[in-house]
Amino acid sequence: MLSKLLSLLCIVQFVLGAPALPPSTPSGNVSATAASAGPYSPMTTSSNSSSTSVTSSTTPSASAGTPGASTTTGVITIPLSSYSFTPYPTPTLNPRPPVFPATDPLNPPAVSCDPQVVPDFAPAWSAAYQKAKNFISDYTIEEKVNITTGVGWANGLCVGNIPPNKNFPGLCLEDSPLSVRFADYATAFPAGIQVASTWNRALMRARGLALGQEFKGKGVNIALGPMMNMGRVAQGGRNWEGFGADPFLTGESAYETILGLQNGGVQATAKHFINNEQEHFRTSESSNVDDRTQHEIYAHPFLRSVMAGVSSVMCSYNLINETYACNNDKMLNDILKREYGFQGFVQSDWAATMSTLAAVAGLDMTMPGDITFDSGDSYFGGNLTDYVNDGYISMARLDDMATRIIAGWYFLHQDEDYPATNFNAFNPNDEVNNKHVNVQADHYKLVREIGAAGTVLLKNTNGALPLNKPRNMVLIGSDAGPGKSGPNEFSDQGGSDGILAMGWGSGTGDFPYLISPLEGIQERARQDGSSVFWDFDDWNTALAGNMAYGQAVALVFANSDSGEGYITVDGNEGDRNNLTAWHNGDELILAVAAQNNNTIVVVNSVGPLIIEPWIEHPNITAVVWAGIQGQETGNAIADVLYGAYNPSGRLPYTIAKNLSDYPAQLVTDDSGSEIVTIGYTEGLFIDYRHFDQANITPRFEFGFGLSYTTFAYSELCVTPIQSSDTDQEDLITAWENGKASPIDEGSSTALWLHEPALQVTFKVTNTGTVSGTEIPQLYIHHPSSASEPPSVLKGFTNVEISPYDTKQVSITLSRYDLSIWDVVAQGWRKPDGQISFSVGASSRDFRLQGDIPA
Repeated sequence: MLSKLLSLLCIVQFVLGAPALPPSTPSGNVSATAASAGPYSPMTTSSNSSSTSVTSSTTPSASAGTPGASTTTGVITIPLSSYSFTPYPTPTLNPRPPVFPATDPLNPPAVSCDPQVVPDFAPAWSAAYQKAKNFISDYTIEEKVNITTGVGWANGLCVGNIPPNKNFPGLCLEDSPLSVRFADYATAFPAGIQVASTWNRALMRARGLALGQEFKGKGVNIALGPMMNMGRVAQGGRNWEGFGADPFLTGESAYETILGLQNGGVQATAKHFINNEQEHFRTSESSNVDDRTQHEIYAHPFLRSVMAGVSSVMCSYNLINETYACNNDKMLNDILKREYGFQGFVQSDWAATMSTLAAVAGLDMTMPGDITFDSGDSYFGGNLTDYVNDGYISMARLDDMATRIIAGWYFLHQDEDYPATNFNAFNPNDEVNNKHVNVQADHYKLVREIGAAGTVLLKNTNGALPLNKPRNMVLIGSDAGPGKSGPNEFSDQGGSDGILAMGWGSGTGDFPYLISPLEGIQERARQDGSSVFWDFDDWNTALAGNMAYGQAVALVFANSDSGEGYITVDGNEGDRNNLTAWHNGDELILAVAAQNNNTIVVVNSVGPLIIEPWIEHPNITAVVWAGIQGQETGNAIADVLYGAYNPSGRLPYTIAKNLSDYPAQLVTDDSGSEIVTIGYTEGLFIDYRHFDQANITPRFEFGFGLSYTTFAYSELCVTPIQSSDTDQEDLITAWENGKASPIDEGSSTALWLHEPALQVTFKVTNTGTVSGTEIPQLYIHHPSSASEPPSVLKGFTNVEISPYDTKQVSITLSRYDLSIWDVVAQGWRKPDGQISFSVGASSRDFRLQGDIPA
């Protein structure tokens, strides 16, 4: 039996709990040796495991090189040994309404543009845990293992399936973050990057709720989203699935999305944990990240997900500091389950499980179950059963795995008349299982609104926009029209020959229909009596210029696509090869602008582009950054162009003047190595933080966006808020005196750290002639002692104001918002010195300045 088990393991020298770098001190009860790690202690060491010291360095060998430099090192794995297990305790702090109310995921706090409630999901988790423990109390080892092991690729109705088990109906896990993938009669929502561009929490929540309702209506138990990896690399293929290049904006987007999804009844999945920021080498690269950067940048959205009560977290394909993510005790046990107090279960990305002993490192469920697709074997299943029977994995840990999974089911009340799965993800022609349940409701209205609200107006001169019944106009570029063979012409959207409304890969869905700009604009032109002409040939620039000549308006449409690495489109292996417009876009724009002095450019792109070839052209009067807007794209674009929706979108990333201006570059050279190391050597300085620190002028900065009106700011005030957490007053006092938060269970999600501590108020006046929505943003400026970027986003809100009206606005800050991660103390600390802040319209347009009271 042992030889069979060893054949599934790559036994090399290992450090259990290999720390996020630098390894300044042990973190909590996780040591940098196998002697003590997370909740585990090895009891006996097999003669087959290595007893020598670890020789693979946990320090990134690219740390002294350039950002994105790649080198190779060994892989740290888990030695075969016997591991005891003690579960982490559940949180015990009493609810304190109205700031910290006991919360059921089906009834979250009302959405607010200035959140001041910290929902307490502990009572709901505690009840779910007790039910789960009772539920599996008479289960055999094999029956418990079955709860943790998927049935294998394409062996069930969904992309992931946990089989029925006694009186347990099983679980359906299904993509994607923007739609119910492979299902009919489901909405194709705007992508994550689009809703992030709204900077509007109500729309983030509403999108999550609508998605949750559709997943539940299709009988999906666990939705595989949201995605919250950072836009560290501008060319990153899956950036569009996430929420941009700032941890705070990403965290708030994830938080509201999860509250909405679970309000709709489905279990949400925070993915991909962690440091999966590019597609090249995603299964064979080690993202080497220092401890402070990990906490302040990449782990923050997952912290906010835990605070939203997320039921599941998906570990990623890549390695982190030389240890595979799904084998990473430091990340899964110490940070996620101990430090964040995560009560749900960890599932693998599909075929990302690397060993049976991943269970020791914190993995609770393997998906889709087989080691590789259709391999017919599993690291869990029978092998997990053998490991428990042979004493390598304790029965207590297996109980914990099964309990966490069943608890998620109870936590979302899925034991109470939850719909059965009514579609077949692998066979749309299966009329036995495909019940063709229509779950779309009126969600198209929300799709259209988010599409418009996430559109960013980058340029508008000479009153070019909004359009006012132009005599005639021409639409140029394939992106203006429908795809040649319908909206679902390419499998998993892996291609585009018409309007671009989502990227490609597993994060997609089928369009029930897709409104192109031509259709949306013609509808309005019919009302106005305007004449509309078009040319969808991207390569005949002479014809495009000739057609633009003499038109009152020439609208040129350009796009740029990306996606998941298993699909290559026009030589782009998931990640984009460059940041230039696709389909001859730059040349097409210049050809039209040469012939028409009222050229308006509309861009549908998954991320930033280098637009230097044409942005300053005098005949280009407006630029509309439309993003990827889902099935109502054409209507959303028309709403903005004609002023039916006053644009209020803001950039969730920086648009640079040169690709080289970005701090992290895409790594595409593996140098023939088995494992490629990607050093996150830019540290805290990603996106706008780098541009500010290096004094690089971007083309358009993070947070930028114009409106058809203008706004003025005034009367700044900062007011301390009395703490409601009388049980932890000593921790508040210690923090105020410069001490770090303690090493404890749930220490980074503690109430005293996240409750409202300061309220910043100010007034915003609409100084223009039309109603509009302003997006005030608050940036913290830490003292030099903190070694932080010059400006760090820590608050935003949205306010709709009528012409010449004034409204008071508030942004609330917590102690966490003012803290930095102390790698020595392993806690959150208030930095020494004066903390100041600015409020304004972007990361470089500050209108008000103030100081944080000492």
